[in-house]
Amino acid sequence: MEEGRLCQWSVCRSLLAIVQWWGFNVTVIIINKWIFQKLDFKFPLSVSCVHFITSSFGAYMVIKVLKLKPLIVVDPEDRWKRIFPMSFVFCVNIVLGNVSLRYIPVSFMQTIKSFTPATTVILQWLVWRKYFDWRIWASLIPIVGGILLTSITELSFNMFGFCAALFGCLATSTKTILAESLLHGYKFDSINTVYYMAPFATLILGVPAMLLEGNGIMEWFETHPSPWPALIIIFSSGVLAFCLNFSIFYVIHSTTAVTFNVAGNLKVAVAVLISWMIFKNPISGLNAVGCGITLVGCTFYGYVRHLLSQQPPGTPRTPRTPRNRMEQLLPLVNNNDKLDDKI
Repeated sequence: MEEGRLCQWSVCRSLLAIVQWWGFNVTVIIINKWIFQKLDFKFPLSVSCVHFITSSFGAYMVIKVLKLKPLIVVDPEDRWKRIFPMSFVFCVNIVLGNVSLRYIPVSFMQTIKSFTPATTVILQWLVWRKYFDWRIWASLIPIVGGILLTSITELSFNMFGFCAALFGCLATSTKTILAESLLHGYKFDSINTVYYMAPFATLILGVPAMLLEGNGIMEWFETHPSPWPALIIIFSSGVLAFCLNFSIFYVIHSTTAVTFNVAGNLKVAVAVLISWMIFKNPISGLNAVGCGITLVGCTFYGYVRHLLSQQPPGTPRTPRTPRNRMEQLLPLVNNNDKLDDKI
């Protein structure tokens, strides 16, 4: 009886964690698109900078003031040798995500972001010469095919936004791969990651944002009919972005890896549906099919990686993948890869 109640509570806790994660994630994406499209605040560098500032403050409050999370101590030397390079890639990743959101619909942007597993595998194979099980390569076929179909049939296609989203995938993959080496020995969670990287990202992006967008923001402030309420929305998006990082920490500790993978792909579908209901961007039938194929491919990819990670050491590998060079497969989502287009 007691075990049954514990099981029910565990299921309820997992569902609550997933729902609140979905809520924060979809809300942040929709608000960012609303800022660019409805508020006519077409300054993605400044929006990213606001998010970095609010996230830096939020992480400081959680760790230093409220002490809800213990601080992971990093050597001062490692902050510049390890954290700063990661922060630069992290900054580029977030900026490219917001730039793409400025030019293309949420549905298209989210579908392209699902290309990240493929870019990660391809980069590791080309640059680091890592070998993968044939099932990993097979699982990438529907992802690539779905992305191609979606791109060809996108009715609101914009080349600049498409390239920004695609290079954002490369930045995400680079960040994931670098984290394996640069952050070796540090077990970062999402809050500590924000605590260390967001201040560096603010320093990196602050000056370019002022130089490239400062005059435009002043002009927007003078011509916009309600600038102060609009600024409240912009800063609120930064607060929600930090809350999203906290919700990620909660959902990771409340669900299994497989559940997290499936929920993450369903989250993309929910974001696409809600964004379409709000912004009414045209979506063709083939475009929707391409998006669906991509999400199914991502789910299959995560399932394959989970199966391979559960194999005992002596399990035979494919003959074309030498055992001594077989990649130690990274989790589909690890503790250093929680911040894609979140802050």
